[in-house]
Amino acid sequence: MSTPPHTTMRPKVTTIDGLSIRYAEGGHGNHDAILLSPWPESIRAFERIWGHLADHARLTAVDLPGFGRSERRDELLSPQAMGEFVIKVADAFGLGNPHLVGPDIGTSSTLFAAAAQPGRFRTLVVGSGGAAVPLRLTGPLREWVEAPDLEPYRQIDGREVVDAVLATIEGYTPPPEVREDYRASYAGARFAESMRYVRAYPEQLPVLGELLPEIRTPVRIVQGTEDPVVPAANVDYLHERLPHNRVDFIEAGHFCWEEKPAEYARLVTEWWDESRHEV
Repeated sequence: MSTPPHTTMRPKVTTIDGLSIRYAEGGHGNHDAILLSPWPESIRAFERIWGHLADHARLTAVDLPGFGRSERRDELLSPQAMGEFVIKVADAFGLGNPHLVGPDIGTSSTLFAAAAQPGRFRTLVVGSGGAAVPLRLTGPLREWVEAPDLEPYRQIDGREVVDAVLATIEGYTPPPEVREDYRASYAGARFAESMRYVRAYPEQLPVLGELLPEIRTPVRIVQGTEDPVVPAANVDYLHERLPHNRVDFIEAGHFCWEEKPAEYARLVTEWWDESRHEV
């Protein structure tokens, strides 16, 4: 597969459960798919794969509450609560049995959503997100999870954090308008407030772990081999517990959907197109 074209998305805003939620739609085909934005990025992270995915499915990309440019509600900033909100997203857009793609922080909320409503989602694609118990994270992500409190981070302009994170992406520099979208998404104390989600991992990942064996939805786990903050132990943990899953590693860092868009898009669309998921 050649590199998917860089396609400009056209973000819009709607109201879901009383919150202003940014989203983008596009594509055509026999499938419906919801894409959940990674952190600290936004739905613009999918621009490198948008054109190819759009040839296979009707797409709805969403900035979840408190991430990207969507309005925050503090009580939603945990994986389980966000999983319940993901179901509301599907309901709001009238999607009865969509595929769900949730990399990074979307890993845990996607799995919670599938556990909450069996059969609601056709397939899942996750990866690059914390899942293992005990906690298996490294670098700044582990520091963010384990920091005694948020106050020191509120004193840091979130745009500086985004700049530091984007510097770790190998072989790809986001276009200026995409970079500025990421920076604006977490400006001021907005990044610090979004940390609430990952800081819920120690409490909520054990709950998720108990639910994993009951998830019958086919799951493809896609992870970069050189991820500096989410070790492969998280993939192993999911692979051992999910009844119907497949694991694929991409030679990339954490942001494999941007570093290796052609390979990432191929894995996603193949998963969608398979009539049977033999694992």
